[in-house]
Amino acid sequence: MQLRGYFFWEKWEGRRLDFLLPEEEIRMVGQTTHQSGHRISKATAFKFVILLGFVSLFADVTYEGARSITGPFLALLGASGTVVGVVAGFGELIGYALRLISGYISDRTGKYWAMTLLGYFVNLLAVPLLALAGRWEIASLLMIAERMGKAIRTPARDAMLSHATQSVGRGWGFGLHEALDQIGAILGPLIVATVLYFDGGYRISFAILLIPALMALAVLLVARALYPRPRDLEMATAQLKTKGFSHIFWFYLAAVSLIAAGYVDFPLISFHFEKLSVVPKIWIPVFYAVAMGMDALSALFFGRLFDRVGLSILIVVSLLSSLFAPFVFLGGFSLALIGMALWGIGMGAQESIMRAAMAEMVPINRRGSAYGIFNAGFGFSWFLGSAIMGILYDVSISSLIVFSVVVQLASVPLFLLIRKQPG
Repeated sequence: MQLRGYFFWEKWEGRRLDFLLPEEEIRMVGQTTHQSGHRISKATAFKFVILLGFVSLFADVTYEGARSITGPFLALLGASGTVVGVVAGFGELIGYALRLISGYISDRTGKYWAMTLLGYFVNLLAVPLLALAGRWEIASLLMIAERMGKAIRTPARDAMLSHATQSVGRGWGFGLHEALDQIGAILGPLIVATVLYFDGGYRISFAILLIPALMALAVLLVARALYPRPRDLEMATAQLKTKGFSHIFWFYLAAVSLIAAGYVDFPLISFHFEKLSVVPKIWIPVFYAVAMGMDALSALFFGRLFDRVGLSILIVVSLLSSLFAPFVFLGGFSLALIGMALWGIGMGAQESIMRAAMAEMVPINRRGSAYGIFNAGFGFSWFLGSAIMGILYDVSISSLIVFSVVVQLASVPLFLLIRKQPG
């Protein structure tokens, strides 16, 4: 059925503003009058999502390929389980905390492309430099630098991506981007596994990852040339100044932070596989690739469901992903593989649905800051959880499992509360 009008609402200083615009006015608002004067089509927005998706694909080949072996590489250089947990968590903390600043700068200056380009260069070029690291301290610094680069570019990139997903569907757009992203996350570890299979070693693996890093940067520069103003991809709405984010935003941040705190970072998982010989060395990247494959599939599947049923789908995902720790840390080869599949499902939700939901909670002109605040809180919780679980691993694996499961399940009541709140 063709609707003749659209209903818009936005909260402003505690009040609700409602107005109905006829279809003709919606078309006028959706135009980019300052450039060509033509209406931005859904196909144009879709192409932008695909382009950024391929940037992420090549980028993930690079740094996810590296992350599949950083745990064992640190162990080879003499690091302990506590060091691996703290380094992984601290890298996420710095990376996510920096997003608070980079997101604010993006909104304040409007330089979304500049922040994105800078971040990708730092993010990607730190990886092949790991081939030159001779001490775990140097390798740790490069791992942290890689996370910092990702932090610089992520809020600005997600803000640009959110403009395109309005017309193609928030969940589907972010889910499709995540799926392409995770294709790279599958290929990266498989490339590394191939290198290890032919006895190339960790250093050669890191060096080879320079190739996809350069490919990602090339596609990014093409996207910048073709879409200099991504904000034109989103239909304009009335811009109202707000004094702060809604309480729904903060409840949502608390819920996803609990999930982050209970999520075991893969370097610690791979450290466990290597230390207890749960998985042969050359199979560790393959397990990571399996998790990334489940990440991609779940991002598409749950992204579609998000567009239809909303935040309720995050409750289902949280229940599923909370089960990964017992399988990963208590099981043998087969059960550990199941655990990694569940781990990947949770990651798919974190990287797609959670970002899509954010775009619906905040005004268009504050999304960079919102993604920055969101990611800073998420990263701080990730750091605390990673550090705690790294310590628990050296003391008692059972305690690590209990911590992971209980903390993740604590997010469910908050999601139920958010679901009951009015828009």
